[in-house]
Amino acid sequence: MDFLLLPLFSFLVGIVVGLTGIGGASLITPMLIFVFQVPPAIAVSSDVVAATLMKVVGSIKHWQQQTLDREVVKWLALGSVPGSLLGVGILHLIKLKAEHNLNNIMLHLLGVTILLVTVFALMQMLVLTFFPKVQLPELPKFDLTTGVGRLQTLTVGAFLGCVVGLTSVASGSMFALALITFFRLDTRKLVGTDISQAAILLIFTAIGHLTLGTVDWNLVLPIWLGSVPGVLLGAKVCQIAPQKPLRFMVYFILMMVSLKLVY
Repeated sequence: MDFLLLPLFSFLVGIVVGLTGIGGASLITPMLIFVFQVPPAIAVSSDVVAATLMKVVGSIKHWQQQTLDREVVKWLALGSVPGSLLGVGILHLIKLKAEHNLNNIMLHLLGVTILLVTVFALMQMLVLTFFPKVQLPELPKFDLTTGVGRLQTLTVGAFLGCVVGLTSVASGSMFALALITFFRLDTRKLVGTDISQAAILLIFTAIGHLTLGTVDWNLVLPIWLGSVPGVLLGAKVCQIAPQKPLRFMVYFILMMVSLKLVY
C-alpha cells in the first residue's frame, strides 16, 4: 500500500512544485515523517536525492520554454552550492558528536525552518494582496552587471544554500522570496529561475547527503516515479495557472505542517 501511496502523493507534490516553484521538500519530508513513519534524518536525505531529479526535469522544461533568468541562476548557484556543502558538513559533525540525537535535531531544524519560511512568505503575500497601496520599505535590487550586485547575490545564495544543506528545505520557497525581493522577477520567470537554480544546488547537496549514509533508495525511487511526471505537468500548466491562490494554499498547508513538526 505504501508503495502505491508514495508515488501518488509525490505526483501531487510534483504538480505543486512545477506550478509554483515551492513546496517540494517542505511537503515531501514531513509526509515521509508523519504518513510513512520515516526517521527524520533518513527522510531529509532521501528527499534531497529524490528532489534533485524532480528539479532537474522541471528546470529543463522551463529552459525550453525560456521562462527563466540565466544570469540570476548562475550567480545564485555559485553562492548556494558551497553554502549547501557547508550545511552538509555541519550534519557530518552533528552525526559524529551526537549521532543518537541526529533525528531529534533534524526534526526541530526542519520544523523551525519551514515555519520561518512560511511566515515571511505568507506575510508578504497577504500585505501585497489585501493592502496593495501600503508602501513597504523596499530592499535594494541586486544589479548583476556590477561587482557589488554579484557579491550580494553570492552571499544570499550561500546563506540559503547552507539552510538547504542542513534541512533539505528552502531550495524553492526561500529562494523564491529572494528572487521576488532582490531581483523583481515576473511570475513566469520567477518559477523557472527558482527551479533551475534549485536543480544545480540539489545536485551537489544530494552528493553530500549520500556521504552521510542516510539515503533510503526504497523511498527515493517511488518519489521519482510520482514527482517527475507531476512536475512536468505542473511546469506546463504554470503558463496559464493563477499563481496567488495556489501559493496561498501551499503556504497554509506548510504552516500547519511546520507547527506539527515543531511541537
